[in-house]
Amino acid sequence: MRTIKTLCLIGLTSFASCAASRHVSMSAAGREPATIDSTVYELVWSDEFDVDGKPDSRNWSYETGFVRNHELQYYQPSNAMVKGGLLVIEGRRENVKNQAYQPGSGDWRKNREYAEYSSASINTRGKREFLYGIFEVRARIDPAKGMWPAIWTLGVSGDWPANGEIDIMEYYRINGEPLILANAAWLHPKGGVMWDEAKIPFADFQAKDPEWAQKFHIWKMDWTEDYIRIYLDGELLNEIDLKQAKNPDGYHPFRQPHYILLNLALGSNGGDPSDTEFPRKYEVDYVRVYQREGESKRIETTDLNR
Repeated sequence: MRTIKTLCLIGLTSFASCAASRHVSMSAAGREPATIDSTVYELVWSDEFDVDGKPDSRNWSYETGFVRNHELQYYQPSNAMVKGGLLVIEGRRENVKNQAYQPGSGDWRKNREYAEYSSASINTRGKREFLYGIFEVRARIDPAKGMWPAIWTLGVSGDWPANGEIDIMEYYRINGEPLILANAAWLHPKGGVMWDEAKIPFADFQAKDPEWAQKFHIWKMDWTEDYIRIYLDGELLNEIDLKQAKNPDGYHPFRQPHYILLNLALGSNGGDPSDTEFPRKYEVDYVRVYQREGESKRIETTDLNR
């Protein structure tokens, strides 16, 4: 399996300059055991999505409207549901009234009266936030053109990207090629976004298993004070050295608590969905977080800048 490992500066004006790029053999990267050592880690929180209806409001909140990346979908709660033991986020082709519409606005989020697509984005902000641990998500993604599913986290303090972003899973297209990505982002000294990225061609997964897209898979993040390691079905996709992943002012955005986001974006990096049949589904079986005893309290606020 081919992994493209990249350190990349992306400016706020979409200028990109990659500092380093290399191809990494997945067989050389090694295989992580599928089980989690219960003598070291304990399950501190999970959502098994085992009660039909809406996602548990004790755990999840919704994003609404047009949110980011000039995506096509209008986020709304009605596109997220729990059914048959699964969280189902449904992408639909439908006209949806933009509640933030302002005629003549220069803000792309407000100058469209209607959206042509809808989807959902849920997150645990203010409800379930974690510092370090093992995060495990079992999910099935839809590789159809236009889809951009993600499992990711954001730091609770600071503006993006200074708060830190971890992409445990993204699926989208670059120059038309479908990819699975495992990334982290923080603030670059020049004011743009610093990305530590791994990009794996989706064709590599299909070559190993032609039915890959029909199956559920396990994405896992192992996050400590020193590193983030992201796995897919036990294969190491990316390792981020957190000693280097800090903002220009010395602040470490990955040494603060993060919250979890699950969403299905449409369009933008996902590609043009106009020829894709709808509805489409992004399904999540469970989200689990394991920690060592006292792990979330290991670093105090005064230690974040060291």
